[in-house]
Amino acid sequence: MKLILKIWRQKDAKSSGKFVTYNLDNISPNCSFLEMLDILNEQLISQDKDPVVFDHDCREGICGMCSLYINGRPHGPDDAVTACQLHMRKFRDGDTIIIEPWRAKPFPVIKDLMVDRTAFDKIIQEGGYISVNTGGAAEASSILVSKKNAELAMDAAACIGCGACVAACKNASAMLFVSAKVSQFALLPQGQLEAKERVKKMVKKMDELGFGNCTNTYACEAECPKLISRSNIARMNREFFCAKVS
Repeated sequence: MKLILKIWRQKDAKSSGKFVTYNLDNISPNCSFLEMLDILNEQLISQDKDPVVFDHDCREGICGMCSLYINGRPHGPDDAVTACQLHMRKFRDGDTIIIEPWRAKPFPVIKDLMVDRTAFDKIIQEGGYISVNTGGAAEASSILVSKKNAELAMDAAACIGCGACVAACKNASAMLFVSAKVSQFALLPQGQLEAKERVKKMVKKMDELGFGNCTNTYACEAECPKLISRSNIARMNREFFCAKVS
């Protein structure tokens, strides 16, 4: 495959960036998107040019690091995948591919396609955990949980914090991410003791960090690689309202 890549290059958060065009040839349709970028960087390094900086780690759709905006979509033209799971067969020979970093104020650019997503870590630090001292691990059946709630909690816990929901939202809202982290505990008895303080602190921190409000376009759900349901946002809103009035 022959490809034309228009990649955002930016030295750091304070510098101005621009698109730079690169041409690639003999790209296998079976290689992943990140492997294609590896090939580009090998060529740039051989030419004594600065390689394109992009985030990656597991390359198995688990870590959520590969935060790339590809042809106007977070993680590119496929559903329920991260950029590392996207294969070049989703593109055609001769295609022009536009690659950008996440565009959100709380995710400042570190360099090129890499953004700082520690804002998510700060939200988690406010309450995305259970701090109760329970001693040794209890037997699995000692605290009964309904099958429905267990499955919903597991679905919410599947969120990998990649930030695609923020990138897809016109307001850069983080409500799908935050609601998933609230829901995974709100649905379980172990998370009830801190439930009220958890949701209030996490929502407050989300607002402080500059994430926008939800306008119910559901772009976050549509672009989530783990198919996190927007119903979690409704659950978080109920949890937040109840915490405020109680």
